[in-house]
Amino acid sequence: MKTTKLKQLIIAATLGTQFTLPVLAADGAATDTNGTASTEISAASAGGGSPAQEAEIKALKQQVEALVQKVNALEQQAPVDQTATISDLDQKVRILQRQREIDQDAATAKAATVPKISLGANGFSFSSADTNFVLQLHSVLQFDTRTFFHDDGAKGVDGFLLRRARPILSGTVARDFEYNFTPDFGGSQVQIFDAYTIYHGAPWLQVEAGKFKPPVGLEALQADVNTSFNERSLATDLVPNRDLGVALKGDLYGGAASYTVGLFNGASDYNGTVTNTFSQNSKSVDARLFLQPWKNSGVNALRGFGFGVGGSYENDQPATSVATGLTPGYTTDGQQKFFTYNKNVYATGVHWRLSPQTYYYYGPFGLLGEYVISDQHVSNENVGGAQNVDVHNTAWEISGSWLLTGEDASYNGITPRHNFDPRLGQWGAWQIVARYADLNVDDDVFKGSAVNVNNSLASPLVSADRAQAWALGLNWYLNKNIRANVSFSHTTFGGYTGPKTGVAGQPENVLFTRVQLAF
Repeated sequence: MKTTKLKQLIIAATLGTQFTLPVLAADGAATDTNGTASTEISAASAGGGSPAQEAEIKALKQQVEALVQKVNALEQQAPVDQTATISDLDQKVRILQRQREIDQDAATAKAATVPKISLGANGFSFSSADTNFVLQLHSVLQFDTRTFFHDDGAKGVDGFLLRRARPILSGTVARDFEYNFTPDFGGSQVQIFDAYTIYHGAPWLQVEAGKFKPPVGLEALQADVNTSFNERSLATDLVPNRDLGVALKGDLYGGAASYTVGLFNGASDYNGTVTNTFSQNSKSVDARLFLQPWKNSGVNALRGFGFGVGGSYENDQPATSVATGLTPGYTTDGQQKFFTYNKNVYATGVHWRLSPQTYYYYGPFGLLGEYVISDQHVSNENVGGAQNVDVHNTAWEISGSWLLTGEDASYNGITPRHNFDPRLGQWGAWQIVARYADLNVDDDVFKGSAVNVNNSLASPLVSADRAQAWALGLNWYLNKNIRANVSFSHTTFGGYTGPKTGVAGQPENVLFTRVQLAF
């Protein structure tokens, strides 16, 4: 643009010079006295004039032509320079973009080596950048109260109770190995409840080893934080508790079927009844198969339906003197012992369990039920007689629940739609629960007691042969981690002939409350 204007000025100046010089010459001629000015002007205009003027005009024309050539050269050079400038800028932009990509790649590579730390509703988590090594910290804290109601006689101890206080360490090692370590500080002494590792070779084939729950009872296998009531039912009294062993397990067809088969030392009954510390060669085989045929289907009404069977088999043989004794004990909802064997009774022979089980969850409705058979050969050796009895004890329970606030019920816990927050008019999730349970002890356990109590396996003066319990409760889930609940349980007994001051001497009525923190 500038060179074009310069060229125009040069041309204008040249034209002006061509006309100006003749005019100046003509002006000089006009001063002549003989009146010949007009003739000279015409001659000059026609290209005449003195040789000096013509030479000067010629020189000026050459200068102008040189200037025009320079201007033309500038006009041709300007676009080239502009193109070069644009090209330089484009190259610089490309260099900056590539540098940015390099920086991003370097940042990504660095992030891939930085450990990850997270904190949320599921607890604390520390992991390697590739998540092959993970350490998770969870916790369960349950603070209870129990209040017993009796007109007279024996009753449980009222008061506060730290039911469970468990820091839980879990995670993975080298991607495929899961671990769990769970001590409990809630009782009178510190105990290790879980300590195991699981190899996840594939969803359908996993190996678990250590201390964990044998795969028999449905309610027993449910996590402590997800049970409907403070304490498990009478049916759980007959299934095995945590034990040392190894198991194969897995999920098939996307979880529509699951199985577990394990070899254990010989599990105790759930409430702590040990059956193997005085036996030799008493390994227990425990197994469970559970099916959820419609879990992955589009039939919503049946997706929450599951059923299965669990069981165990072992052969107990005495390893020490008779004085060691078999000391099973079955407890009420209020954790009072209403049945126990005599001290001189011990296990000798086959002990098997069988537990058909089912649950159904649909929308806010939940239902869980199971039946348990515990068949065990026991003996009584004492001065004055001896008994060898195949004891066949049975129990069953059914429990139902309904979420008043409309959340989905689940075997694995409840997640409120809206967390408790009065400022927003949100009150968490509310659930009503009900349960009925029945436990029957084999009548043969009490045979011989009328003649000589020492000859019987158990005494009706101390133990009942049956317990029936119903319970009602209200659970309040403030959020996923905090729960408060209150429930009432009523238990009646049969076959007891002892004093009224005994546990089974009158019905047990107990009010429970709980505040639970779990993450």
